[in-house]
Amino acid sequence: MRSAVFPEIREALRGRRRILVVSHLRPDADALGSTIATALWLRDEGHEVTAWNHDGMPSKFSFLPSSEIITTPSASPDSFDAVVALDTSVKNRLGSVLDSVSHSPLWVCIDHHRSNPGYADLNLIDWTRPATGQILAEAFLQEGITITPEMATNLYAAIETDTGSFRYEGTSARTFEVAAELTARGVNVAELSRSLYEHYPRRRLELLRHTLVSARFTCDDRVASFSLPLAFAESLGVLPEDTEGLIEHIRCIDGVQAAAFFEELADGGVRLSLRSKDSRFDACKLCASFGGGGHQLASGARIKGSIAEVEEMVLNAICEAMEKPSNS
Repeated sequence: MRSAVFPEIREALRGRRRILVVSHLRPDADALGSTIATALWLRDEGHEVTAWNHDGMPSKFSFLPSSEIITTPSASPDSFDAVVALDTSVKNRLGSVLDSVSHSPLWVCIDHHRSNPGYADLNLIDWTRPATGQILAEAFLQEGITITPEMATNLYAAIETDTGSFRYEGTSARTFEVAAELTARGVNVAELSRSLYEHYPRRRLELLRHTLVSARFTCDDRVASFSLPLAFAESLGVLPEDTEGLIEHIRCIDGVQAAAFFEELADGGVRLSLRSKDSRFDACKLCASFGGGGHQLASGARIKGSIAEVEEMVLNAICEAMEKPSNS
């Protein structure tokens, strides 16, 4: 387990015939776009490439060019000459992918999460970059790798979404430069933006209605939160992809420093999504105390317990953290 630069990773992959490209479960556009772009690059380099995700390709992102590359893991374990894990802060977030890989002599991780412990044999982790897609785009540009319009579109989608349309901290002048380079290589920005933000199913509206009605405010209104009981989600036919971005509707309220979303899971646990808009409250540190991680302003965790128990436990922990002198 050691740090590596992209040329070293490229050289380590050279000559390895069968390569598997993977990303975290409940994938977002950064995970998916990075996976597709990497798979296309490796195919161009002459490798036999497979791309897996625990959840396959969500219909929400099926418009991404070459999205058919990503499939669910094989039911029968298979061996590969190398595995490249993208945008995945901890190895167990690969889900069922781990059970489907019987053997690989080399694991590579390319990621931008501060909490990543460096679990692979070769690790390229740069938490100063707002998206894994930007790390890849910069590496491809520096190495003189041909970025096709399909690759450019996937990388642009990764960057645009993980920066909140270039609004979040970590977005830099270099981010805009990279976005411009990708646009010049064939990205139709208007068409991509419509696909990303203007084709929600009606159940998403019902879910948003529930979010706004059930929102609660604690810690002197500095913390906004909402929860999604499993029974209600099932009654709407909610898919995992439907909840993405809902937390931003309560995070943006004046006076709110942190927002939390509690989603009841079928396995008896709760998925926590936590967002901060005040650098004095470290969302990653709090989620790490519950076995999760991520970024300082955007993190998550999976916590055992009933949704009511987890909600109260986490909200109390958030308020306690905010009351500490270092967070006040």
